[in-house]
Amino acid sequence: MDFTPFAMERWQSTWEHRVAFNLSESGVHPLTVGELLSMAGGSTDLADVRLGYGQSNGSDELRAIIASLYPGASDRSVVVTTGGAEANFVGFWELAAAGRPVAVMLPNYMQVPGLIENFDGGYVPFHLREEAGWRPDLDQLEGALRAGAGFILVTNPNNPTGVGLTGDEMDDIVALADRHGAWILSDEVYRSAEVGEDPVPSFWGRYDRVLVTNTMSKAYGLPGLRLGWVVGPEDVVERLWARTDYTTIAPASLSDALATVALSPDVRPRILARTRGIIRNNLDVMSGWMDAQGGLFSYTPPDAGAICMVRYHEPTPSLELAERLRVDHSLLIVPGAHFGIEGTMRIGFGLPEDELVEGLERLGAVFTTAGAV
Repeated sequence: MDFTPFAMERWQSTWEHRVAFNLSESGVHPLTVGELLSMAGGSTDLADVRLGYGQSNGSDELRAIIASLYPGASDRSVVVTTGGAEANFVGFWELAAAGRPVAVMLPNYMQVPGLIENFDGGYVPFHLREEAGWRPDLDQLEGALRAGAGFILVTNPNNPTGVGLTGDEMDDIVALADRHGAWILSDEVYRSAEVGEDPVPSFWGRYDRVLVTNTMSKAYGLPGLRLGWVVGPEDVVERLWARTDYTTIAPASLSDALATVALSPDVRPRILARTRGIIRNNLDVMSGWMDAQGGLFSYTPPDAGAICMVRYHEPTPSLELAERLRVDHSLLIVPGAHFGIEGTMRIGFGLPEDELVEGLERLGAVFTTAGAV
């Protein structure tokens, strides 16, 4: 069996700790353990956390807290995983059916499309239209479902664009799924990291055949916990839990304890206020800088997350541009080629403001240096 590497993750994991400025990261600057515990009022003592195997689907307390974020869910509707990557993997593993393609939103975080390819499956794309502000082509989705797609893969808010689906668009997707008896696998890791005041809606509660994945990595600024979850119908979640017996067995006990602190009713609002503050401030910085570049860049402002898909109006291929930025300017971005969209780059703007400003200046330098593009 041929193996297709996950190009974006290979690129990031190889270089993100070897550059001075990382504009490839899609979350906000991470919290330290001390900062997290300070938000909890300093009353939490982790010294007694026993480093054995924890409850393998997540502690009862953590699953109950997660369930409280999804109206109508119970602790039995939740399985805790080792990161959002495992959440997406077991969701894909459960829903993939031999001989049936998957309807895949594109552009997208390419983990599940890569898994489909690596397990000899097939997918039929439905695109977000750049010219329409990254709105979904629902005629393409209907065509994919008519072609036999067994489930629909969405990322909402979207990665790499940061654009969220409207409630009406989500209702249309649900109606199409219901008409064709398809499931929805909805990766919602950027929810709660909105730019505006209104939350991006969830697919949870709109449809019975839906699995929603999330993680502590993006909106919560805690990627090092490597803790995620899936929410879905109780009988399906029971099967997902059984699938994790083949993967990681159990989430790390210390991560479970820290996630329980982070998602507690007193702490979660403080974390999200920090995240939204970083995103709103830094989006203004980045947008102001790009708008001052004389038409070199165009973009649709994101609805959520510290990411923006930027089109640059120069002929340099995105992989070549990304390599030049890395080698000559110690700056990492994600080339649009990793999402199948040439002439673009994904910029992450969740790092400290002074680092963002310097990173953007280095980005500009590669376009203004004689002969650079």
